[in-house]
Amino acid sequence: MTNSTPEKIIIGCEEWCQIAQLGIPAVKVRVDSGARTSALHAFNIQAFKRGSMPWVSFDVHPLQNNRVVSLRCEAPIADRRMIKNSSGASEKRYVIKVPIRMKDQIWDIELTLTNRDSMGYRMLLGREAMTTRVLVDPSANMNLGRVSDLELQEMYGMQKKIRSGLKIALLASNPKLYSNQRIMEAGEERGHEMKFLTIKDCYMKLDDEMPEVYYRGGHIISDLDAVIPRIRPSATFYGCAIARQFESMGVYVQNGSLAITQSRDKLFSLQLLIKSGLDIPTTGFANSPIDTNELIEVVGGAPLVVKLLEGSQGRGVVLAETKKAAQSVINAFKSVKANLLVQEFIKEAGGKDLRLFVINGRVKAAIQREAAPGEFRANIHQGGSASTIRPTPEERRLAVKAAKAMGLTVAGVDIIRSKSGPLLLEINSSPGLEGIENATEKDVAGMMIAAIEKHLKWSVS
Repeated sequence: MTNSTPEKIIIGCEEWCQIAQLGIPAVKVRVDSGARTSALHAFNIQAFKRGSMPWVSFDVHPLQNNRVVSLRCEAPIADRRMIKNSSGASEKRYVIKVPIRMKDQIWDIELTLTNRDSMGYRMLLGREAMTTRVLVDPSANMNLGRVSDLELQEMYGMQKKIRSGLKIALLASNPKLYSNQRIMEAGEERGHEMKFLTIKDCYMKLDDEMPEVYYRGGHIISDLDAVIPRIRPSATFYGCAIARQFESMGVYVQNGSLAITQSRDKLFSLQLLIKSGLDIPTTGFANSPIDTNELIEVVGGAPLVVKLLEGSQGRGVVLAETKKAAQSVINAFKSVKANLLVQEFIKEAGGKDLRLFVINGRVKAAIQREAAPGEFRANIHQGGSASTIRPTPEERRLAVKAAKAMGLTVAGVDIIRSKSGPLLLEINSSPGLEGIENATEKDVAGMMIAAIEKHLKWSVS
């Protein structure tokens, strides 16, 4: 008696596969035995009827870091079910059943359809699809062979295009940061010429007729269409000076130098928000240690929050649970001549806050951040967690008005929920992308580039 069970193939942590039924000759797959279901990157997903049968049509970008190559696919709907994504949030996805080919084997698998634009791979192979068919060697990579760029160009009919996009510079300090890498990738994927400018390597010539910015060794930076400033707090003064120089040269700067300067001054920014009629937690500010007790009373006594004006990413924020602790913290900061704010503690928030990402006057993505165990403030840089959330209309209006009050085109607006309604905590002019892209699976970096295209009235010819 012969055994008809096919011999198992050994695959690595990433492989190439073919989905002929969808017209996909090659797609790089992330092999993940920790995930139950498999997923395919899809967008513009629309259900329809073919005869009496339910079908779904969708677009696919089959290649990583490439939004130019796009395929329109159709398949019968096998199911529609709730799937939990990598961040723990659940979403209802269409499920299709298609044959895939790996090496010389072909078998049917179920694929859920979801937008994976912000993920590293266009397809995820889960353990249900691997049962009885494959063995995984996590130390191996491309065990079944590689597909070259030339082969991909032939498979997808790609031709080398002359770049005809915008010239966009990212003005920042660290090219290896997730946010900076994503912005560079997003711009290049949309056909633009991206240039990373390290703030400390820029210098300028002040001239009323021909202002200029130079870079490393005297190279003149010219012909830029736009600049995206991502200025770290410690580089605010010089970074804004460079951004201001680009503005004087007629270059579009996505977040203006004045707006960044205003947002970085926590006291001034809160004063601007109040002037615009927006709600913040009760806040006190004083210069002299003599006023410590009065300052504590101004915000309703302990517990209270003490914030350094120059702090960022949750650093320099302390919860003082008693009046004595508050006195000690405030006086300690003042003894080293540090400027600080004292703010009421919103107990009912339970260590949670919201981050709303605003671009061009619209909330494009939102997450809820929860503090790590033992911490009182939500911060994903210090062990906190993030999850998707649907902000209320009031919270959306508050975030949009706050960004407008600060003059920011792109802003991360932090909001806390209280008994009296949503309150503004602060506004970030260089909001991080990693937490919000991973939690929401949205291409926020691409949205920032799209906002520049809209402002400059640029479109694909």
